Amino acid sequence: MKNLSEFEIIESIKRGNQSDFSLLVDRYKDRAYSLLKRILKDDMDAEEALMDSFLKAYNSLKNFRYEAKFSTWFYRIVYNTGLTIISNKKRKIRTEMSSIDEHFDLGEYDNEIYAKSDDSKMYLLKLVDKLPPRNALVLVLFYIDDMTLNEISQVLDISLVNAKVLLHRSRNALRDMIMKHNYQEELL
Repeated sequence: MKNLSEFEIIESIKRGNQSDFSLLVDRYKDRAYSLLKRILKDDMDAEEALMDSFLKAYNSLKNFRYEAKFSTWFYRIVYNTGLTIISNKKRKIRTEMSSIDEHFDLGEYDNEIYAKSDDSKMYLLKLVDKLPPRNALVLVLFYIDDMTLNEISQVLDISLVNAKVLLHRSRNALRDMIMKHNYQEELL
């Protein structure tokens, strides 16, 4: 059963074989969890969002139109679920506090990142995590998950041109962070 295409699995589920949804869960749970963890920066929130995403996908499967790959459609659900959680958290914080000062600074955390990283790849991924969620997500989708710019534009619901611009700006933001904190020597 694991050699079935995602379209065959979806058709089987639509015919009433609900247990086949577990095949889709097995295929996409690790990558979806990784994306959510990068967006939400919290294991518990990522796990909860992952369960919500699969539940939303299952309940909406009847609306899947085969215009895109299932993975692209599902990552769109995952991304939107993550953004909803972030939005809800921000709303909650705003009601509890009168003002929020957001700033981008690694501070003491950068030494901790480097000390806990065994190799430059892990170190670089931890730096990517310090970027704003949308920038980190586009870098992960493109370089780690090997998604095309077209697929990324569908996941993020932006035009192909905007996906290219976002990828370019994300690369520049990462480069600037590396240069600003003089990390290039550690990465070589």
